[in-house]
Amino acid sequence: MTRTHSEAFKLKMVKLYLEGGASFNRISREFNVDRSLVRRWVTRYRHHGLKGLEPATKHHYSPSFKLHVVKCVTRDGLTDRQAEARFNLRSTGLIGKWLVQYHSGQLTKPLSETKRAAPMAKKSVDLPPADAPERSLSQDELIEELLYLRAENAYLKKLDALIQKEKAAARSKKRKRSKG
Repeated sequence: MTRTHSEAFKLKMVKLYLEGGASFNRISREFNVDRSLVRRWVTRYRHHGLKGLEPATKHHYSPSFKLHVVKCVTRDGLTDRQAEARFNLRSTGLIGKWLVQYHSGQLTKPLSETKRAAPMAKKSVDLPPADAPERSLSQDELIEELLYLRAENAYLKKLDALIQKEKAAARSKKRKRSKG
């Protein structure tokens, strides 16, 4: 069950922290509130004042706003938490969804063409083939490609490490059997 906290309560926690009287951990223990919540309230308050502490409401963001957030995240290298605080979003999960929409091309289409994606639909990133003739790419396209290649590289490294670990375990198992 989720609890909602009043603006006055949130403001009290923020003031305790900002006045230097208590750490996130102390406030969290003393008032039985998750540490990350207190940190989130402080960050929102720093960025937006009292408006950042208002209760969450259902909000529909325009495709142009989503595109602006995604471009800021990729251009400035913001974490989801930083972007959530900067743009006063109510969930870090929104940014991941918007990145998927951006990579699938949904955020660049006019509003009338965008359709809600099926839940848990797999999205693929369409990159130009490696042997395609060189063309000048925009900075956003280069950043997008770089992020994709970094993720692919990290995935392959982890896969290779897993394979090596399994091979080592199999060799070790083989040795134990041959000794016994």
